[in-house]
Amino acid sequence: MTIMNRIKGKTVLITGASSGIGEASARSFASYGANLILCARREERLVQMKEELETEHEISVRIRGLDVREREAVEAFARELVAEKTVPDVLVNNAGKALGLHLLHEGLVEDWEEMLDTNVKGLLYMTRSILPAMVERDSGHIVNIGSVAGHQVYQKGAVYNASKFAVKALNEGMALDLLGTGIRVTSIDPGLVETEFSKVRFHGDEERAETVYEGYTPLTGDDIADIITFVVNTPEHVNILDLIVLPTAQRSAHMVHKETS
Repeated sequence: MTIMNRIKGKTVLITGASSGIGEASARSFASYGANLILCARREERLVQMKEELETEHEISVRIRGLDVREREAVEAFARELVAEKTVPDVLVNNAGKALGLHLLHEGLVEDWEEMLDTNVKGLLYMTRSILPAMVERDSGHIVNIGSVAGHQVYQKGAVYNASKFAVKALNEGMALDLLGTGIRVTSIDPGLVETEFSKVRFHGDEERAETVYEGYTPLTGDDIADIITFVVNTPEHVNILDLIVLPTAQRSAHMVHKETS
């Protein structure tokens, strides 16, 4: 059976596009023939991706060094896109992070602020800046990258949990507020995905980060990217509101079966 490609020619904006799920999503959308707007703090990584994807897939790739925590920069970029009539058809709010793994009373306030500013406020800044133009056009798709941690709390993750519970609430509230429009809203909520996530969480401690993924097969960025493009490629009358995806070895936010050698 031939799968219809409803993505070709659309414009997709992805935040946090320089690595992990964001980078994998960019590559997946490019393979469908989508034009890309890629944002990330590490612009140098985007430069290489732009050259590679434009050459390989004959698409246009626009890049911007952007920290979603910086509201004025986000709003200015959105104004550029609107003025140039390049409002994205799809916005993937992927930028996010976990920092630290502490009991609440031992947590680092600076970690909390960075997580909440990125995971919650950054998502809000970008969505608030782009969504009005989608509403005016009466079409579009917002894809928010949540987490199983936004459904189930685990020890030493309270603030990260809170940020992802917020994403879940914002996703559902956004969908309600867009009732009667042609705009779809989806949250993709992964479990354990092997990316730079744990390295960032443990402040660059690669040895500790590697232990998170030992003894089982975790998800990959490509796994999640495949799901994102599947969801976006569904017919316009289909809206997948929330999708939890776990590796087979994981059955909840805090239950993972690991093989011992």
